[in-house]
Amino acid sequence: LMAGERRRRGGDGTRERPRERLRDRDPKLRQQQKPPRGSGRGRTALALTAAAAALALGLAAVEWNRWSEASRLVTPHPAPRAVPPGSTGPLASPSYFWGTYRPHVYFGMKTRSPRAVVTGLMWLQHGGNLRHTSEQNDGVSRYGWLMHDGENFGVQEIRDEGLVLRTEFVKQPGGDHGGDWSWRVTAKMEGKGPAPLLSLFFYVATDGQGTLRPVLENGTRLAAVAGTAEELGDFTLTFLPPTGEGGEGPKYASYNFLAAAVPGLHRLTDLVRQSLRESSMFSPPGRPRRRFFGVSSTGGLPGEPPRGQLLLHQVTLEPPAVLEVTLESGSAAGARRGRLAGPALSAALARHAAAFEQRFEDTFGLGARGVSLPQRRFAQAALSEMLGGIGFFHGRSLLRSESREEPVPGAESVLFTAVPSRSCFPRGFLWDEGFHLLLLGRWDPALARDILAHWLDLLNTDGWIPREQILGDEARARVPPEFVLQHSETANPPTLLLALEQLLPDAPLPYLRRLFPRLQAWFEWLNRTQAGPEPFTFRWRGRDTDPERFLNPKTLASGLDDYPRASHPSAQERHLDLRCWMALGARVLAALAERLGEPLALYHDMAGALSDNELLDWLHWAPELGAFADFGNHSAAVALRWHRPAPVPGRPPPAPQLRREVREAPRPQFVGALGYVSLFPLLLQLLQADSPRLPALLGSMRSERQLWTPFGLRSLARDSPWYLRRNTEHDPPYWRGSVWVNINFLALRALHGYAQAAGPHRERAAELYRELRHNLVANVFRQYEATGFLWEHYQDSDGAGQGCHPFAGWSALVVLAMAEDY
Repeated sequence: LMAGERRRRGGDGTRERPRERLRDRDPKLRQQQKPPRGSGRGRTALALTAAAAALALGLAAVEWNRWSEASRLVTPHPAPRAVPPGSTGPLASPSYFWGTYRPHVYFGMKTRSPRAVVTGLMWLQHGGNLRHTSEQNDGVSRYGWLMHDGENFGVQEIRDEGLVLRTEFVKQPGGDHGGDWSWRVTAKMEGKGPAPLLSLFFYVATDGQGTLRPVLENGTRLAAVAGTAEELGDFTLTFLPPTGEGGEGPKYASYNFLAAAVPGLHRLTDLVRQSLRESSMFSPPGRPRRRFFGVSSTGGLPGEPPRGQLLLHQVTLEPPAVLEVTLESGSAAGARRGRLAGPALSAALARHAAAFEQRFEDTFGLGARGVSLPQRRFAQAALSEMLGGIGFFHGRSLLRSESREEPVPGAESVLFTAVPSRSCFPRGFLWDEGFHLLLLGRWDPALARDILAHWLDLLNTDGWIPREQILGDEARARVPPEFVLQHSETANPPTLLLALEQLLPDAPLPYLRRLFPRLQAWFEWLNRTQAGPEPFTFRWRGRDTDPERFLNPKTLASGLDDYPRASHPSAQERHLDLRCWMALGARVLAALAERLGEPLALYHDMAGALSDNELLDWLHWAPELGAFADFGNHSAAVALRWHRPAPVPGRPPPAPQLRREVREAPRPQFVGALGYVSLFPLLLQLLQADSPRLPALLGSMRSERQLWTPFGLRSLARDSPWYLRRNTEHDPPYWRGSVWVNINFLALRALHGYAQAAGPHRERAAELYRELRHNLVANVFRQYEATGFLWEHYQDSDGAGQGCHPFAGWSALVVLAMAEDY
């Protein structure tokens, strides 16, 4: 496959037929099996003896292969690390050492180190619920970062049942352990009326290393925590008394503190909730006394051995109020010019906010383009929410080799990554991250390169990267059990190469040399394990194995989940999108090899073969559909029907189940599902600018009967038999009609390219580009204004956001669309 040559002509000057060219490129297609020779009784006895020996050797080989495969599964790739040892520590990278690297909590900070000391915020409106981790359906009406530079400062706003919390932080360099930082939390109520009691819980916790010592004031107020840790040295966390809004003097408050053993950071919320007792009294001078829930020491959660410490400072008051917390590093004492609090903190926040706005304009130029101030604020928030969602994770994935039943823990790993959603998916996803890096690479190329290198260091010795990274107990606690296990045959689109193509021109050569062997191994793994039934075809492995449960068995590996593929999964499938991703990958690796002075013929030739428009036509053009398509064992005559399973004697009657009925037997054919997959040769710009197929694709994009909506391109044509159809009783449609920002961004990027290229379709591409860009940007902004969130996807009927929120993963690519930066 890697040696695919360009098309050649036959001796009579006519072009060879595609089947003949495929056969010539692959010697296996020319081999003929010869009949066995020899017979007779003596030969039979010898053959039986030889067969027994061969069977024994074969069984031993099978067992050896099983052990070897399991060993390779958990063995890291032997190439030098893409992230050099020590490069993420406080001395080598002080500005990125501390950060808001806990995306699953509303507000918290930690360091980029395993077993890190963590800090965080919880709150409780008495009569309501304890808030800590960001949850999809917890009733918080809106929250998100308004400004965040990914490095030194951030401003977030949270609205919760009339309460408005503004969380701000600023970092200050100095010393050998990442410097100091300060928090400010401002609490106020919307509307009029008596303010409810509000408790704010500030905490610091360890996870396996480090010690914490409380510093008490009057025996009840936790004034500070004196701590030490391997990565932090000595430090002091100080909780300043609250003041009125605008610095108006001291604010009356009641105080409680909690010291407890921690069984794991994932149990912090449970630990605090269990310690709450309605026995504390709020007694403001000259006002009625009120009871509230205050923390009291419990010694930890019963039956769970401790792994660390928790010290928590509870402040109970009536809003409005301002509270500040400072962390001061012992090694920065000599360089410190005073505590970063009060007016000094206000001045620092103002300086950073001004610098952020100037940098944003210098990077994206929205003001110069005449974009309105509300839309610029929205774009700043979209970028900031992605930067504020970057996390640092440590732990082991749970892996399964297809040759073994028992799962095994993977190698101990760390991962620095953005996340798709703080509420639903606060962990790393392989194909999402390539889209994230397109935006991050524009804002901070060094940060994007660091994240990309962390991902490539997850490679095992076979060249596989698990598609979903669930590292550590906190990450695992947020994942449904059926998705924890990562299967070694399952791939994901190599979108990291999409980001690398953007980063490549300005990336330092030593960095690229560290990446190159890992990228080679990853691409070769994809090329080997996802190969299709014929040369230059590819097939996603790991489709759902119980097809009778599904209207169309899912293909999670593709990232498009329930997008309709062949109705009956088989080894005969040819998946169009994967072929296009591999073409992109070969093209990027060829460019990388050229930049490094490495041999590039293999990648160059493969990119040429996979970009060959005539071969693409022959393998994937479906004349009856008028579009490119998958090929496989397929029947369009399928439906879900209710069936009642046979009763079991002595048991209650079983509930009816939705099961698939196939009214017409499947046969090898193109899959008649026009949608995002059909567009991939255009999306990844494999089609030549003068391709005769472009008009049909552009027509399908603009057709309201098919993909066009006033809000962006829908994922599946409205006239498709799978459009908005449930896949099972419990699986609503996902990639079957909704508008997704990541694919629409690829469409804008491609249309922009075709509009600039010489060819007969440039004016049509330019017209579609202008319309599509307006529709997408206007709707995403409109839904943000209405709800306060970016959404996972958008309804094609009215543009309403749906799925997870906030979803400032690839939906934040709207910023690049606004800037027309592709």
